[in-house]
Amino acid sequence: MPSPVFRSKEFKPGATYDEQGNAVTAEQLQAHFDAPSATSVDTGRMSYEGTIAKTAGIAILVGIAAVPGYMYPNVGAMFGSALVAFVLSLVIIFKKSPSPVLIALYAIAEGYFLGGLTTYVETQFEVPGAGLQALLATGITFGVCLALYRSGKVRYTPKFRKFMLIGMVSYLVFGLVNLGFMLFGGSDSAWGLRSDVTIAGIPLGVLIGAFAVLLACMSLIADFDFIENSVKNGAPVAVEWRAAFGLIVTLVWLYVEFLRIIAIVAGRR
Repeated sequence: MPSPVFRSKEFKPGATYDEQGNAVTAEQLQAHFDAPSATSVDTGRMSYEGTIAKTAGIAILVGIAAVPGYMYPNVGAMFGSALVAFVLSLVIIFKKSPSPVLIALYAIAEGYFLGGLTTYVETQFEVPGAGLQALLATGITFGVCLALYRSGKVRYTPKFRKFMLIGMVSYLVFGLVNLGFMLFGGSDSAWGLRSDVTIAGIPLGVLIGAFAVLLACMSLIADFDFIENSVKNGAPVAVEWRAAFGLIVTLVWLYVEFLRIIAIVAGRR
């Protein structure tokens, strides 16, 4: 015979309790099993749907902010917004937890800069519709990269990561050298070495631009890998903002590179 302590109803066979310690009837237990499985929203976990929605929202905000920059370009405001976007991007990257407010401010600043840059290219290089061409090229490239990643033919492997790192460092070094040439080399070109130097009749800027587009595509693959792993690992829902921000940064890079290639080609005609 058990101790009298164990004679209470809590110790009877078949007793079931919820997380608060309240007794649960057989009907309530069955209803719990019959209920649909909890979604990522219910559990506060990252999801593909949430990441897509946040990415789309940031992209729309960039597009809206680009309108005044495109319609009423101002060189000072354009470079000022570019500086603000750059500083905000660094803050967002190094901040421990993603801030939707800072990301929204980044989108506004970046959007205005892109609008002004697009107008500059279309007017100075006489390329009407250059912005639409760059936008279409960016969208198509994004779709191709996503399709390749989902097919499993392209993955973020250690070799892939090593090549990408070498490429990024090389591109950064070239960018700094080119900037120095433009500031102190006496070049009148808007793109420095990119348009002053040719290889086999092809402007260096086009070749460098193609290499940069390749690097941006690799960055997209890395972004997709990060998102997939984060969702599978049950990352907090706040990580969706970081993932969306990363995708937007890469897409902005792609757009700028396509726009620059179009401008360089048009300037050689």
